[in-house]
Amino acid sequence: MNRRVFKRKMYQKMLEWKHSEQGGTALLIEGARRVGKSTLVNQFVSKEYKTAIIIDFNLASEEVISLFDNLMDLNFIFFQLQRIYHVQLFDRQSVIVFDEVQRCPKARQAIKYLVADGRYDYIETGSLISIHLNTKDITIPSEERRLEMLPMDYEEFCWALGKDVTYSLLRTAFENCYPSVGAHRDSMRDLRLYMLIGGMPQAVDAYLTTNNLQVVDNIKRDILNLYAEDLIKIDKSQQLSRLFMAIPAQLSKNSSRYAPTSVIEGITFDKVQELLHDLADSKTINIAYHANDPNVGFSLNADYKRFKIYLSDTGLFVTLVFWDKNFTENVIYQKLLSDKLDANLGYIYENLVAQMLRATGSKLFYYTFPKDNRHNYEIDFLLSRGNKICPIEVKSSRYHSHTSLDVFCDKFSNRVGQRYIIHTKDLEKDGQILCLPIYMTEFI
Repeated sequence: MNRRVFKRKMYQKMLEWKHSEQGGTALLIEGARRVGKSTLVNQFVSKEYKTAIIIDFNLASEEVISLFDNLMDLNFIFFQLQRIYHVQLFDRQSVIVFDEVQRCPKARQAIKYLVADGRYDYIETGSLISIHLNTKDITIPSEERRLEMLPMDYEEFCWALGKDVTYSLLRTAFENCYPSVGAHRDSMRDLRLYMLIGGMPQAVDAYLTTNNLQVVDNIKRDILNLYAEDLIKIDKSQQLSRLFMAIPAQLSKNSSRYAPTSVIEGITFDKVQELLHDLADSKTINIAYHANDPNVGFSLNADYKRFKIYLSDTGLFVTLVFWDKNFTENVIYQKLLSDKLDANLGYIYENLVAQMLRATGSKLFYYTFPKDNRHNYEIDFLLSRGNKICPIEVKSSRYHSHTSLDVFCDKFSNRVGQRYIIHTKDLEKDGQILCLPIYMTEFI
């Protein structure tokens, strides 16, 4: 049975590339495995080109791979590709796709010469594509336009559920500071459904097909196992996979940073940075760095020794939280969906907010400062808007105070713009604080 092809915002970005570049660059779409890269590219090339040759380097024959060993005669290469794939290519009307191009580094290196030739467009997709194991022996082409593909964001998830109008109305409510009133309960249920299923297209499709969250959980476990296998291939010591698998435990401690030495005893800072670089390149995580001096231009004052790690997909995160079970029973999912599970869900909502902020293109930063000798104030996320910074606190339940936010805004009053609390209640104003339901996070 064919899986659904979901509407993705990346399609429009690809269309803009095609029209603006006119073959002047190749398009490289990076993203974690199972995020929907190949499906989207197949949809795009079938609609936007007269013909396409799609080379899946997971399946390509030695005959195809060997074509990129010698680039002296491009006419010969194009002739052989047309013969092997039974597709005729037309100047400026055809595209050649290198799917999972990291499997054939020489094909990626060839992009420089293929683009210069100018006859056809080129689209590459890849997972873990920039990790040194896949690129150490080649020259990275400068003729690439890179786009990062993330899991389906909340709006795309609503499109998949057929709730386009609902999402548009939520945006209108945000822009006018209207409470959702009667719609809030249903909106929170949809948001929690997104939290549980996540934005991996295969998981969303499984839910729409079966309406069974246990089936969805099995799909997510398969994806996490694929990630674990990839990470072990990169780092046979398994330190990389251990850092990845420990993400929920580290967030649940509610500490001000990820503590690598509590996961891998005696690990050095240099080794942590190397592993963190590889994890970031895998596109399976989002990293928030501590901003030592919270001001516009957070990267200038980021502390790369202090960071938090989130999974790029909260649906996968929820499954990883319950990894100790063979499967996450439907009863757990139903309790999570109805917000009745006896557990502190703050760190799950925090992961979700991180994912939703990243979906809007925001880099992630946070800030802590001393409260007393044993405790810190903490601002969960900091955004830069114009020449001001916008602090965000995330609350998973009914909040009674927002001391950290208040003290922070007093401390940096001349820098602070709009201040936010993201919580599970409806939109409301609390003095200068705009309190938003979590489903409005992407509107900030």
